[in-house]
Amino acid sequence: MSKKNFKRNLPKIIICALSALSIAVIVFIFIFIFYKAFPVIKESGLSLLTKGGFDRQIQEAFYSSESEPMLTFGLLGLISGTLITTISALVFASIIGIGAAIIICEYASRKISTVLIAVVRLLASVPSVVFGLIGIITVVPFIEKLFVNNARISEYHDYFQMSGRNLLSAIIVLTFMIVPTIVSLTADSIRTVPHAQKETGYAFGMSKFRVIFKIILPGSRSGITAGIILGAGRGIGEAIAVSMVCGGIGLLPNASFGFINFLAPTLPLAAAIVNKSETMGSMATESALFACGAILLVIGALLSIGAKLIEKRMRKQAGYDE
Repeated sequence: MSKKNFKRNLPKIIICALSALSIAVIVFIFIFIFYKAFPVIKESGLSLLTKGGFDRQIQEAFYSSESEPMLTFGLLGLISGTLITTISALVFASIIGIGAAIIICEYASRKISTVLIAVVRLLASVPSVVFGLIGIITVVPFIEKLFVNNARISEYHDYFQMSGRNLLSAIIVLTFMIVPTIVSLTADSIRTVPHAQKETGYAFGMSKFRVIFKIILPGSRSGITAGIILGAGRGIGEAIAVSMVCGGIGLLPNASFGFINFLAPTLPLAAAIVNKSETMGSMATESALFACGAILLVIGALLSIGAKLIEKRMRKQAGYDE
């Protein structure tokens, strides 16, 4: 390759090299985490995904001998806590976030809209530990005062210790962590909808409400979808803020309890890695926490694949792909 051609192709070469490096790093992370988690995955088998009891098992594994480590774990309580917390928070955050974005872009004046978007993006950059502190100071006492009383504490004492640090508090804190991301991306997407399409709707006598729901939201659904997916990614991987308000016990939901399940402590996978990190002095507990990380990686990968399939389907429906 001549010097002239090399200079012309240099940006392409750099991009390809960085892309290859990124892929190599991702592959290394997957291999390393699954290698560390393999002893628990091998010993536990499918029971890793179908059984609970992680809190008791992690203690037994910590005190087990190196010659006979306790490698049988059940992470179903942690997985259910992760999915319930993330899905619930995502539903509330989507409703609040999309509604807020519509108000900012379609009802607020340009000056107020600019200020509100700046505030929303500032909130999106707030460290998660700050949300956790706010949750401890405001959400936890509020939930405890509103729902926790002596009668309920006595009734469910044999199952768990009821307090303000529970599944509901984790959902509320996670909701307000996800909302700024959804608002920001939805607002950016709404602003890309051509003004001519809106004017066409008004010309046909459509009300502002119908223009929003028949023209603006369908035209900005790719941005809305991206915001929801990014919010889901943050929700699944959030550890610090959730661990501060969740209660720290990986209980399985009990269908007979109904709403009381939301007042029970929970322990999502990411929060478990933080809460139980002090037990990593033994090989067994270390492998168990890496198994939590491996499941998080799989969930994240499935989420990315699902997002790609949704995007492809949406583009096909819109006529961009054959």
